[in-house]
Amino acid sequence: MRNLHGLLPLGTIFVFMLSLLSAFALTPARADDAGCEPTKLAAKYPALAGKTIKIGQDGESVPFSQRDPKDFNKLVGLDADLARATFACVGAPIDFTIGAWSGLIPAAMAGQIDIMWDTLLYTPERAKKLDFVVYMNAATGMLVAKGNPNNVHALTDLCGLNATTQLGTTQEAMLREANSKCLAAGKPAVTLILSQDMPSSLRLVQSGRADLAAVNKFVGDSMVASSPDKVQSAFDVVTGAKISVGTAKGNSDLVKAIKDGLSAIRANGTEKAIYDKYHVDYSLTTDPTVLTE
Repeated sequence: MRNLHGLLPLGTIFVFMLSLLSAFALTPARADDAGCEPTKLAAKYPALAGKTIKIGQDGESVPFSQRDPKDFNKLVGLDADLARATFACVGAPIDFTIGAWSGLIPAAMAGQIDIMWDTLLYTPERAKKLDFVVYMNAATGMLVAKGNPNNVHALTDLCGLNATTQLGTTQEAMLREANSKCLAAGKPAVTLILSQDMPSSLRLVQSGRADLAAVNKFVGDSMVASSPDKVQSAFDVVTGAKISVGTAKGNSDLVKAIKDGLSAIRANGTEKAIYDKYHVDYSLTTDPTVLTE
């Protein structure tokens, strides 16, 4: 049997059409298909036209932000790669500024950098001076010396011990709350040692100056993997906190661009590829959401 125009057998046409459908099904979605429109930056986000976005990171928070071993002038990591992909999607050039983690929050609040994108957690207090785009659930890891000599398995075990974390973090608030509970129960206080970055906290545990370090869980996992003979994870605390990008109040186009870019790279699969690259649990991601207070 032949088709109406007598060109090809119907069976051949059927096989040909199936092959075309299969080819389309196996072709990855293009960035444009998922909302990336870099050529429309000026129309969609006029305040960003002609602007280079300054992004603050510490370069010390593996696997989120670290110096490239092949080029110490370049930052890599989950947050660094997400930032690159997000702003490539919306069409804005970026430039990384490296500084101590605790100094990046006030720098973002003061507009010295445009955004902080470095394991930053949203809190209502911070939202008084920053707008946030949240994209991931967070957890805290508690690191102790190998063998867990103080038998620490919960926050209630910290009474009378020395604990360290970074200045200005939600982990600091967590440890201060643990101290308050120790005192209320008539137990010895938790001595809190504040550090500038997570590697400093780890060194305090390794040297014996601190009994425990409270850090981002995924950073902590990387630290344990790099020094398994010196430190270990004692326990994790999941609080419902959200990892986010933060920018000073009044940057509505920038906030929209971050949300749109993150949503687009999620839709086209780029986001998942970055999480897989750095072995971070993709199930902890959330739909990008703007929180302003």
